[in-house]
This record gives sequence, C-alpha cells and structure tokens, in this order.
Amino acid sequence: MTAARERFRELHESGTFVMPNPWDAGSARLLASLGFAALATTSSGFAATLGKLDQQVTRDELVAHVAALTAAVEIPLNVDAERCFAATAAGIAETVDLLAAAGAAGISIEDYDPAADRVETLEVGAERVAAAARACARHGIVLTARAENHLYGRDDLDDTVARLLAYRAAGADVVYAPGLRTPAEITRVVSEVSAPVNVLAVPGAPAVPELAALGVRRVSTGGALAWAAYGALRDAAQELLTTGTTGFRAGALRGDELEAAFTN
Repeated sequence: MTAARERFRELHESGTFVMPNPWDAGSARLLASLGFAALATTSSGFAATLGKLDQQVTRDELVAHVAALTAAVEIPLNVDAERCFAATAAGIAETVDLLAAAGAAGISIEDYDPAADRVETLEVGAERVAAAARACARHGIVLTARAENHLYGRDDLDDTVARLLAYRAAGADVVYAPGLRTPAEITRVVSEVSAPVNVLAVPGAPAVPELAALGVRRVSTGGALAWAAYGALRDAAQELLTTGTTGFRAGALRGDELEAAFTN
C-alpha cells in the first residue's frame, strides 16, 4: 500500500475532513496549496475540461486524468469512477487495476446506469460493489459505494439506507448518498450504517461544522467548484464583451498565491 493510500484510510478513522473536487492539475495544485488533506476528481467538472457533458468521458480519458492529478499533488486522490466503465465483475476489476496504477488512493462506484437511465436493483448494485471491493482490497484502495437515488428523483430514504447497508456488507469502506440535505436524513444514515459517511455539500445542506457534529466523516463538493470557476469565467468574459472593462481582475489570484500553488 502506498503512503497516500495509508493516509487516505487514516483520514476516515476519526473526525471530519473536507475533500474538494478539482477538475484539472492546476486546480488540484491550488487546492493542495490551501491545505486540504485529500482531493477527489469530479466526473462532471473533468468532462467540462474536454468540452463534454457528464457521463461522456471514456475510461482511458479518466485514467490519464488521474495520472496527471496524482503526478501534480502528493496528497491522496479519490476517483469518481462512475460505474467503473464496465458491465461485468471482470471489467470492474480491470478498471480498478488501471486506476490503481494511475495512483488512486480511493475509488467510488455508483449504482446508476446511464445507458438504461435507471438506478440498478439493490441486488445488482451490491454485486457490483463486491466486485469493486475485491479489486480495491488487492491495492489497499479505499472503496466508496454510492447510492444515487436522490440525484435521480427517487427520494426513498428507506431504500437508500437499505442500499448503503448492503453495499457496506459487500465490502465498501465508505458510503455516500449524494443529494441528502436535512440533518434528519443525514443523522439516520450515520446512525444506521456502520461505516464512514460522505456527504455532498449542496445548497440547503448543513455547513461543515454541523455535518461534523452529526457524525459525518467526509464532505465533498462534486462539480460545484468547477462550475463556480466556469461561472467566474463567464462573468469576466461578459464584462469584456459588454463594457470592455476588467473589473474581474480584482478577484484574480495574487502572484504569491500562484507561486505557492505552482512552484515545484
């Protein structure tokens, strides 16, 4: 097991840490320079760097992206591997092996199938998590299992908890149901699933200190930082286009911040 994988596993043992999601090597280095203990890829944010929508990135593109990020920073990197780009257990294991070789400290697998536009059955989801868990165990990689119900209009917390319990039993180290917002929902997941819980920072969700008080182990941002950066780019470009001014420069990185982030 690499030092980064050991450190990433240790981060889940106690306390609460924020794991923001960069979308390229530059944003990864900037976030690392600010003092975060770990980072995670974002499927939607990375897709945007290629001029694509979410769920359109290929496995080869993701593996190359992970290799670029792990070469850029020394802190652990968790990888949003979507469905692991495979329909079979052997294919899932192959994806895990490729991401391990690229330097991943953690990998997440989700139970939504975009080709069928549906969330997998609990049984199929658990089988896929088990395949990923076996492969991750060979490399010492932390596996996060995601229940995607709440991202796709299926606000059935009973089903979500049942899925997370099944995924934990199948070998997941961390559980994650993106889209949970209320303290009651989050508290139920934390109390009923005996595993570290990741919560996505979304509008309406508790702030990080409150999430920590609820027992959440890890907080991630998904594509939010990428979209904030793209929004700032849009606003700056519109200012240039409409008024010809450069007021947007007031929010730019300072020279010392650039030096801190990008000096080898």
